[in-house]
Amino acid sequence: MNRRESLKAIGLSVSTVVLLDACKTTPEVKTKDSKPTAEPGKQDYEVARDKHLQTEKFFTAHELATITVLADIIIPRDEHSGSASDAKVTDFIEFIVKDEPEHALPMRGGLRWLDVKCLNIYGNEFKSSTPQQQEAIISEIAYPAQAKPNMLPGVTFFNKMRELTAIGFFTSKIGIADLGYKGNSPGKWEGVPAGVLKQYGLEGV
Repeated sequence: MNRRESLKAIGLSVSTVVLLDACKTTPEVKTKDSKPTAEPGKQDYEVARDKHLQTEKFFTAHELATITVLADIIIPRDEHSGSASDAKVTDFIEFIVKDEPEHALPMRGGLRWLDVKCLNIYGNEFKSSTPQQQEAIISEIAYPAQAKPNMLPGVTFFNKMRELTAIGFFTSKIGIADLGYKGNSPGKWEGVPAGVLKQYGLEGV
């Protein structure tokens, strides 16, 4: 899958509302002594919970390495922007499965399914397979309408992996820049367009 195909597929699974919400800026919140809070827009208990989750580990080193390979297949680096791993999508997915545990088992099970499938076909786990082998197996699960019945567990897993990758990427600094989002900015008057001046015979005025 090239980058354009990946982003087209992602566009079918990720809500525009999610992407736009991620681009909103939060006003700086200050304490009574006028110092900014550590996490603007978050309550103290939310900050404490996030810090606790960050101290825990869910995925193994092998699983994290596999997620990184998958994420970069979904959103590779190109001349315009960085890859998913450049945007630290792996860290995002590690955090999200702890923050939203309903993702944990499907992700772990899907990674295992992918490794077993690759072992049976290529004699190697997914991350140790060649790039050509990796793309071949992904091509069989990336397009649900074309997938064979025996690949449906992989399709379900890849849909979730693709969605989490997209959310992680497009809520990162790199991803927001990739969207071209610049936030609210004042308008800039550059004068009456030349075509309008010519229409009314006002050139040079």
